[in-house]
Amino acid sequence: MSTTEIRFSGFGGQGIIRCALITGKALALYDDKFATMTQSFGPEARGSACAAQLVVSDERVLYPYLTQPSILMALSQEAYDKYYSELPKGGILIVEHELVKLRSEHPDLRLMRVPATRYAEELGNRLFTNLVALGFFTAVTGVVSADAMKKALPGLVPDRFLKINIKAFDKGYEHGIQMMSQNGEAAS
Repeated sequence: MSTTEIRFSGFGGQGIIRCALITGKALALYDDKFATMTQSFGPEARGSACAAQLVVSDERVLYPYLTQPSILMALSQEAYDKYYSELPKGGILIVEHELVKLRSEHPDLRLMRVPATRYAEELGNRLFTNLVALGFFTAVTGVVSADAMKKALPGLVPDRFLKINIKAFDKGYEHGIQMMSQNGEAAS
């Protein structure tokens, strides 16, 4: 049985919970996997720490909470500071390039940086940062297919913003594919 534990983290207002919802829906409905999601956030709505945890498996998930995440996506400094030490050797650390300052080199991790906020701003609004980051996540982890992620968007993003969200996802995905080819890697 193959199980992957993922933590999406950042601050309230970045769409962190939505990242986990989209990914979980994509896996469960369109990629023939099992997924459970839990979430946590500070008492303030926007600007406070926020995290969503996803457990993905080929078989039914019997324990829905993370024991040790193998993938961390940190879109804020606070999220990075709080969670990066949980990753095991060989884990994947995805950080927002302009918002997260690394505390060390992380030679034991697969470190990936994505300028998600800048790309979202180029598309017209910072609100698309999470979709840029999800596209990148999809390309560099291979946990979920791009097709499944796009199919999962309706109902989880407002209909009037569906096309721009897909465009944001594609921008992040293309950046991830480009980074992987430059590094001579292929998504597993």
